[in-house]
Amino acid sequence: MAPLLFFAFFLLIASTNGAAPGAPGAFPPVNVSSPTPPVPMPPTTPYPPPIRLITPPPPPPVKLPSPPLAVKLPPPPPSPPLPTPPVSPPKTTADCIPLCSVRCKLHSRKNVCLRACTTCCLRCKCVPPGQYGNREKCGKCYANMTTRGGRLKCP
Repeated sequence: MAPLLFFAFFLLIASTNGAAPGAPGAFPPVNVSSPTPPVPMPPTTPYPPPIRLITPPPPPPVKLPSPPLAVKLPPPPPSPPLPTPPVSPPKTTADCIPLCSVRCKLHSRKNVCLRACTTCCLRCKCVPPGQYGNREKCGKCYANMTTRGGRLKCP
C-alpha cells in the first residue's frame, strides 16, 4: 500500500513540474482509484451456550414432632425463714470486741472500723451479723447513727 501511495505522489509531482498537460515532457494524467473496501467476513456462529446442569430441588425440611407441652406446676410456697437463736445483747466493751472483729475482718482500715463498731455496739447493744450489710437487723439505732459530718457511723 505504501509503495503505491509513494508512486502516485511521485507522478503527481512530476506532472505538475511546470509543463503543460499536453506538452511533450508531461506525463498523461493517471487515475488513482481508492483502495477497495475490505470484504466483510460472514458472521461466525457464537459459541454454544454453556450447558447448565439441572439439579433437583432440595427436599422440603422434615418437621420434627413437637415435644409435648410440659405442665407448669405452681411453685411451692416459700418456707418460712428459720428464726435465729436469740443472742444476748453485749453489755461491755469486752462483749463487743469479738463481734466487731468479725464485722471488721475484711475492712481496709481495721482499727478505724473496730473503733466505730465498738462505739455503735455500746450505744445500740447490737452488732449485725456478717462482714457487710444487715444493718436493719440491729434496728434504727445502728442503721441511722451518723458522724458529725453526716455520714453513716456504724460499719
